[in-house]
Amino acid sequence: MSEAELDKKYKKAAEIIIKAGTLPFVVSETFIKILKIYLDEEDVDFIYQNFKLKKSLSHDELKKKSKLSDDEIDRIINKLAKKGFIFNQPSSKGIMVYRLMPIVVIGSFEYTYMKKLPEDQNELQKLKELAQLYHQLMLELRDNVQKGYENLLPIFEKLPEIDRTVSALKKENGEPINIVIDKTIEAEEQVLPAQSVEEIIKKFDDIAVGNCFCRNYQKLLGHNCELNAPMEVCFTFGKSARYTIQQGFMRRVSKDEALQILQKAEEAGLIHKAFHNASDIHQDENSICNCCKDCCDIFNLWRLGATGLWNSTNYISMFDQEKCIGCGECVKRCPIDIIELNENNKAQRVQEYCIGCGLCARFCPEDAIYLKQGLRRVYVPPPKVL
Repeated sequence: MSEAELDKKYKKAAEIIIKAGTLPFVVSETFIKILKIYLDEEDVDFIYQNFKLKKSLSHDELKKKSKLSDDEIDRIINKLAKKGFIFNQPSSKGIMVYRLMPIVVIGSFEYTYMKKLPEDQNELQKLKELAQLYHQLMLELRDNVQKGYENLLPIFEKLPEIDRTVSALKKENGEPINIVIDKTIEAEEQVLPAQSVEEIIKKFDDIAVGNCFCRNYQKLLGHNCELNAPMEVCFTFGKSARYTIQQGFMRRVSKDEALQILQKAEEAGLIHKAFHNASDIHQDENSICNCCKDCCDIFNLWRLGATGLWNSTNYISMFDQEKCIGCGECVKRCPIDIIELNENNKAQRVQEYCIGCGLCARFCPEDAIYLKQGLRRVYVPPPKVL
């Protein structure tokens, strides 16, 4: 087969993989280069032939469509699962389902950098080169979004929440943050999702932990975390945990160990981001990221102008101007830079963009910030940078 014919196969597979995700990538030379690092000809043929119409197939559907034996299906599926392209776990009814995953959010990118970085310098260099390709891909995404900025904004505004910010509920000294209940908003909600990461962890028997893929990725790009945050702080639960453990992306932990890891994340001042099944905050959580302001790709892609922020939160920060001394700690901590000191040297923030992470309240030395409780959706458009 000629190189041109092989490239056509990769392009066809790329189109299908892009449609499995939410980010508006295009089939570029960079995207194809990344796929060629992960996928061989058998892989791209399998993806194109079986997932071009549906991104999820039961075992029986795949067998009928592919005309392969059970052994052959298992061999190829397991190979793609190890690469982070296929999620292969049984449904709640016990039916084996194979779901094609996107390359980013959540797919091969996250699973590649979730593992501990290798000590072997040749393997490390390969990961660095791959990280540069991913970085180039994000710049291309930024360029495309900025080029179609005015047309994309109305579409972005209607997109569902990608994650839910679970607020820090304790101050740096361990005392509880002051919380006021917004009864008007609260009355509209019948069942609230778990309000602390501890609650979430205690719900699950299957828990896995892995390295922060954002911090590993940024390290390979030459950036060291400004918080020097702990690395092993990303959690998955339930069948997502079983999947990541089986593929070697993460390791199984007990509830007690998970809570100990969580405590270290809290002490480091990380932001808790929960992800839910079907992106529905009233369904079970499947993972929690503990994010820092400078490494997290959710925040970095937004700052880059490549994506918006789509978030659900149950809190909003409130400022007591009389107590504020203008120290600027909240300005430094805010992950989306919406807090500033006004002409009176008092902290203020853009209310509609507050994601309710609680870091400003957690680290305020004067107790000048409290949280108001009330479930809300937050959308922050990407900045216009080009």
